Amino acid sequence: MSTGTSAAPSTTTAQSPAAEALPPASARENTALLVIDVQTGVMAASWNSDEVVERISDLVEKARAEGTEVIWVRHSAREMPSGSPQWQIVDSLSPAVGEAIIEKTHGSAFEDTNFEDVLASEDVGHLVVTGAQSDACVRSTIHGGFARGYDVTLVSDAHTTEDLSDWGAPPPEQVISHTNLYWTFESGPGRTARVLEAAEVDFAAPDQDD
Repeated sequence: MSTGTSAAPSTTTAQSPAAEALPPASARENTALLVIDVQTGVMAASWNSDEVVERISDLVEKARAEGTEVIWVRHSAREMPSGSPQWQIVDSLSPAVGEAIIEKTHGSAFEDTNFEDVLASEDVGHLVVTGAQSDACVRSTIHGGFARGYDVTLVSDAHTTEDLSDWGAPPPEQVISHTNLYWTFESGPGRTARVLEAAEVDFAAPDQDD
């Protein structure tokens, strides 16, 4: 794990040519807390954002106290360009010195980034996922991780999305509930999908059942 004492937060972008040679996720022992797109422009439009951010903050503190890697993901797009106020991580959360920040331009944190290099360097095979948006970047990333062989725990009360009901989507609380429901039943050989509430997360016991 990064010590968080001697360097600025580590920003990562393009994928390494060595990615094909990475050890399989199933062979790795460590857990990482993943904080996806908890940015000013995203959270301003998201449902129940204050409570979600508070739970994420508690999980970040717990992960750091237990020696678990915390990895941040930050999205940039035309409406949220890199360096703009809305692109910044919310004021109440702050990556510690030495914690990786994955810069992305696609929904999944795995696409066109060196996220897998970062995970391999920390021997991470289990992802505990939080952030936004439930039906976009969170969903893309949990599926991307599971398809690559990672154990993936979705924190049921620490992810959120915006209200797109005017465009035919269900209300955000239903989107969140449905995401939690179907991930509970996700399965695949050699890896585990699970859903836990924030209070249930124990970084020292990644094989716990929900």
